[in-house]
Amino acid sequence: MAEISAQLVKQLREMTDAGMMDCKKALVETNGDIDKAVEYLREKGLSKAAKKADRIAAEGVVAVSVSSDLKSAVMVEINSETDFVAKNDGFKELVNQTLACVKENNIKDVNALIESKIGSDKFGDYLNSQIAKIGENIVVRRLSNLKADAKSIVTGYAHSNARVGVLIVAKCENEANLTKVSELIRNICMHAAAMKPQVLDYSSFSADFIQKEKTALKAEIEKENEELKRLGKPLKVIPEFISRCELTESVLKNQEEKLKADLKAQGKPETIWDKIIPGQIERFIADNTLIDQRLTLMGQFFVMDDKKTIAQVLEHKSKELGDKIIITEYVRFELGEGIEKKVEDFVSEVMAQIQ
Repeated sequence: MAEISAQLVKQLREMTDAGMMDCKKALVETNGDIDKAVEYLREKGLSKAAKKADRIAAEGVVAVSVSSDLKSAVMVEINSETDFVAKNDGFKELVNQTLACVKENNIKDVNALIESKIGSDKFGDYLNSQIAKIGENIVVRRLSNLKADAKSIVTGYAHSNARVGVLIVAKCENEANLTKVSELIRNICMHAAAMKPQVLDYSSFSADFIQKEKTALKAEIEKENEELKRLGKPLKVIPEFISRCELTESVLKNQEEKLKADLKAQGKPETIWDKIIPGQIERFIADNTLIDQRLTLMGQFFVMDDKKTIAQVLEHKSKELGDKIIITEYVRFELGEGIEKKVEDFVSEVMAQIQ
């Protein structure tokens, strides 16, 4: 059996916010495998879902540059060791030069950026010279470079704290409507920055992922219900489904038949069923897509109109314009996201990347 050190228990506790003894037991049960221990705690409803990415160790900035014609946009994450250096004028200039280099040379990934030219110098040499001048290790960690075709626009948003950025490409069937939807799409970028959707829609979910999330979600609700029961409050319903990808035509048809049977039992005249059932189906979908609401952009309720999901907002705008608006690409960067999954000390990662 692997040795369960106090440091490993501490690390798991910081990842999950579970109790110290629960963390130790999880590590014992999983033979010290921290990833399996996280899953163990989630399945037992003991993780409070405080993701590691919510406590970012990295410093630096996420920066966004969008062209005035909304046909191209660039986003970069550049990491530094300290927040102090991230506010340095020299560092800010490095960020601006990097954005310009990515845009002008149509760079698609960091490796291509390092090998590209900035003026007469190789970008990698320029970066090293700035590291020497600023006096701190700096890493261009990732970038995104999106283009829009004739019937699309790309726009973005970087939060004022420079720690979160979002890019979205949206398409219309009628090119004339692109300017009419640009403000809405930017507002959706702002929504995504705040609400942290991980993917565009439920099509990104595998069957295995859904099953694991369903187990964890049910355990989470059961745990919450224990406390609600103790307080004498109404219990939460444990949903049968958690994502729109599970709500097949057959599932929705069966639900509609159940609703009709309920209305008939209540003595409601059939002439008004068509006014009642659509709203009840919408409620059923909302109650059974909890993971979509947490993790997908399209499934989340819009912060500027919390009665509609992003998908419903786009559908409403499409009807208003007599068009069809589709988000085709979505990218979100949060500073340092995922770094703690590899190492506890961000400075060590930066050192490792530049050696």
